[in-house]
Amino acid sequence: MRLRSDVVKKGIERAPHRALLRACGLSEEDLNKPLIGIANSYTDIIPGHVHLREFVEPIKEEIRKAGGVPIEFNVIGVDDGIAMGHSGMRYSLPSREIIADSIEIMVNAHQLDALVCVPNCDKIIPGMLMGALRVNLPTIFVSGGPMKAGEYKGEKIDLITVFEGIGKVKAGLMEEEELLKIEQSACPTCGSCAGLFTANSMNCIMEALGVALPGNGTILAIDPRREVLARQAGRLILELLKRDIKIRDIITQEAIDDAFTLDIAMGGSTNTVLHLLAVAREGGIEYDIKRIDQISRRTPNLCKIAPSSNYHIEDLDGAGGIPAILKELSRANLLNLDRITVSLKTLREIVEEAPEPDGEVIRRLEDPYSKDGGLAILFGNLAPEGCVVKTAGVSPNMLTFKGKAICFDSEEEAIEGITGGKVKAGHVVVIRYEGPKGGPGMKEMLSPTSAIMGMGLGDKVALITDGRFSGGTRGACVGHVSPEAALGGPIGIVRDGDEILIDIPNRKIELLIPEDEFKRRMESFKPKEKKIDSPFLKRYAKLVQSASKGAILER
Repeated sequence: MRLRSDVVKKGIERAPHRALLRACGLSEEDLNKPLIGIANSYTDIIPGHVHLREFVEPIKEEIRKAGGVPIEFNVIGVDDGIAMGHSGMRYSLPSREIIADSIEIMVNAHQLDALVCVPNCDKIIPGMLMGALRVNLPTIFVSGGPMKAGEYKGEKIDLITVFEGIGKVKAGLMEEEELLKIEQSACPTCGSCAGLFTANSMNCIMEALGVALPGNGTILAIDPRREVLARQAGRLILELLKRDIKIRDIITQEAIDDAFTLDIAMGGSTNTVLHLLAVAREGGIEYDIKRIDQISRRTPNLCKIAPSSNYHIEDLDGAGGIPAILKELSRANLLNLDRITVSLKTLREIVEEAPEPDGEVIRRLEDPYSKDGGLAILFGNLAPEGCVVKTAGVSPNMLTFKGKAICFDSEEEAIEGITGGKVKAGHVVVIRYEGPKGGPGMKEMLSPTSAIMGMGLGDKVALITDGRFSGGTRGACVGHVSPEAALGGPIGIVRDGDEILIDIPNRKIELLIPEDEFKRRMESFKPKEKKIDSPFLKRYAKLVQSASKGAILER
């Protein structure tokens, strides 16, 4: 088998290259073996990644046993929870592009033969996916695993319990001493945060895409089965290389359909819409946002995991994990089952081996939470290009909501207004100039949404934004409103007191002002310009496209 890495290893002209490889510890025998890249996202400041330095060692060991040479390199990572609520969050979504670039640079500069990606959280997963699709090698993903839920007063808690606790303290519903105890108990182990937030949503989706092994999304970071999974990935990457099965052979339009079907059935993070649209474009797949809503309308919501319930990822794992959800979806012929996966089995074979759903954590088709899915795409005069809401986290009485707008031109203004008592029952909170270009960086709005919930307004107040939400957000929160205010989108013309209709069942979002008034405002609207001090964010703002296109960069 001719190897891609032979470009740097074979022939008299490559003597200097071999000399450098020898200096890295490669033996004479190694120079005849495939070079398997391991993209490791280890860092000391993300709980989901602190253990990844040790986690990759079994992968490397199995690669060596299978006849390959492991070549480990690192990518950056931003912890969204630590970056939340301040200017640091502006760097989170843009870091996705840096990660994708890093994969492309390292793989192509050194002519690696195949790739094992080891992510765990938020932007790191889609960033690695995007980079892997660019280089299109045999690739397998194996994440570091989710965190165990915390416990306080006999009940399971997680990071969102802490965020919502802030609102309770501000509203006088909780003492600071109790919040401290919750803070000390919420995140008891390493791993991606314990609910179905963005990180775990993406890690589960990787199973449906077919680029990660069964169990990737749900086996806890501290569970010994996680190492078994890692070792299996290390062995399989050599087999994928031998069979020349590349990542673009696995990630097709049908695979993305199945990924959205799973995500919608389990009520995952709204960020998955942003990321999978970007992944599709990196894979050369045209994927219209309207297609997501078509999938949502036929896919039942079978699962509610925190923050939408008090079930956590460990409970989903105990109920059979992602294969059990896929098995139930297959009963309704909602999946493309004959696709190949990195396990070298088809999705059909994985589903056939999966346990039956338990009927509680994973409901049956006959008893869904709702007949349509946990995510919805809304359109209307406020969002001509669409926006997204996690219906699985919305109270039934808020599925249709009409309220008076109260407008804020930044997240910081909104937090001040919410915690300061300006936001009242019946309001629709409008947060704008926080989109990909206007932010810049499309900050997550977990702090304002958690404040609303913590202050007891979760079933009385809606929120819309051209920014985005953490997977930990719940409530009637509509994000990715496109086009964004900075691009002249209608969200920029809303005024305090305007009536807004959010109609999730009918997929509508409307600014209820006369048509001629709407037209006058749009014609005279001049978006605010924000001073950007960061050279990196200034460059990002110039290149980034609409959220309706996945917030990818212009080519």
